[in-house]
Amino acid sequence: MGMGSRRVLTGAATALLLGLSAVGTAAADDVPSDNDDSVSAAETTDINDRQGWEDDADQPLSEIGPQACEHPSTWYSITSKKAYHVPSWWNGTKYKDGPGGTMKVSVTKGGTISLEISGSGEWSAGAILAKAKTTISVKVAGSVTITTGHEYSHEIPRNKYGHLQYGSWGYKITWKKYRSGGRSCDTRVELAHGNATLPTTETGWKYWETSS
Repeated sequence: MGMGSRRVLTGAATALLLGLSAVGTAAADDVPSDNDDSVSAAETTDINDRQGWEDDADQPLSEIGPQACEHPSTWYSITSKKAYHVPSWWNGTKYKDGPGGTMKVSVTKGGTISLEISGSGEWSAGAILAKAKTTISVKVAGSVTITTGHEYSHEIPRNKYGHLQYGSWGYKITWKKYRSGGRSCDTRVELAHGNATLPTTETGWKYWETSS
């Protein structure tokens, strides 16, 4: 597969899926499958309304990796991250109500939230996911299955409209792939780079307000 091609990770047919979008070159056996990484919402810790969860800017991470004279000869580095609520954008998981009052909601349609990766050069989605598990959180997953249920309520201030969106408390990251270069132990050559949106096995409702 050449540069600029795209791959869609297919999952459960019960609802609209958020698939893996891969721009670059990635072998099919490098793409994590739903069967390998999916976690049902019933098996996760449901966390609601994390105030201030999302970061305003990327948080830089150290790019320290193996020296060029050490093994492996190629490696991945997560260069930045920011907390991000990965939404489940199908009907039955997003609501708006108001002005004022109390919102009482539940997930009425199931589906799957999957990781999304884009990049240039040759890279492996599975390797990026594995690196994120060790660098960011062991709760990062290739896909998370959302089941129906999970009722939740939230008070809306007077003259405000409340919004509730279900999803996964995940991350947005930037990544790079390197190989050792030359005979010096400090020499490295960048092979690929890109971005990814990663769900985790923690799911819940995100709440925010608007004036209209």
